[in-house]
Amino acid sequence: MQRVDAVIRERLSSRVALIDQISRYIVGAGGKRIRPRLVLLFSQALGFEGPERYELAAIVEFIHTATLLHDDVVDESSLRRGLATANAVFGNAASVLVGDFLYSRAFQMMVSVNRMRVLEVLADATNVIAEGEVLQLMNMHDPDLLVGEYLRVIRFKTAKLFEASARLGAVLGGADATLEDRCADYGRCLGTAFQLVDDLLDYEGDSVELGKNVGDDLREGKPTLPLLIAMARGSETERQLMRRAIEQGEVERLAEIVAIVRRTGALEATREAAQDEARQARACLATLPESPARMALLELCIRAVSRSS
Repeated sequence: MQRVDAVIRERLSSRVALIDQISRYIVGAGGKRIRPRLVLLFSQALGFEGPERYELAAIVEFIHTATLLHDDVVDESSLRRGLATANAVFGNAASVLVGDFLYSRAFQMMVSVNRMRVLEVLADATNVIAEGEVLQLMNMHDPDLLVGEYLRVIRFKTAKLFEASARLGAVLGGADATLEDRCADYGRCLGTAFQLVDDLLDYEGDSVELGKNVGDDLREGKPTLPLLIAMARGSETERQLMRRAIEQGEVERLAEIVAIVRRTGALEATREAAQDEARQARACLATLPESPARMALLELCIRAVSRSS
């Protein structure tokens, strides 16, 4: 990861000072770097140790960072990873444009790797992520959203880049089509588990620990799984309260809604759904040879569902 961070710092360079400033602000804010780790771990598990893995790991982090910049503008977020979001500090216009810069820089880097399969995987991933963003926008403030549609947004918006990262490691390792798909399946299931836990933490944690504002999903009118389960299990009065909150993005009665979500067991049910995805991810690793990289991938499944931030 130190090598990846070195590539990130080098490739962030721009002749435009504001681009440098915002890019370094958001990348320097940290994060779990799970997506680049997947590139490194899968390539290592399959015996590839060439320098291209660092470039590809940096590329997926750039794509992820670009989506964060755009997300925070769309969601009007003010806090991420315990820091003010880039749009809160530099403004919406600058954040969107620097997100575009990161996307285009990522594609410049893809060309330098000179592998058509890499371009194909990442071009497909960025397109699906954009579709997921639009799907989520369409679903905002909709209390009648079906669980299947909610999961579809997760698969597109969040899990797709996890999937692509794992697939890239397999491509570098020379995996055949079947093994490549199994690696990608691991990434998709891990990414889904990760997002499910993110969604339950919005009703379970506190702002300091999470590094974001608790209740943001409700304020943005996002009908996430904890709310959907709580509405299905709650009384008619509770259901109407949550429906109004989703429709209006109303957080004035957040404490009441959190109490309902907890009382109905919606958090436990959401975590169980995440654990099921993690179990599916672990099963995908059965065809990989024993190695420290495989063990690290197994450990990621545990961490994804047991974390509190």
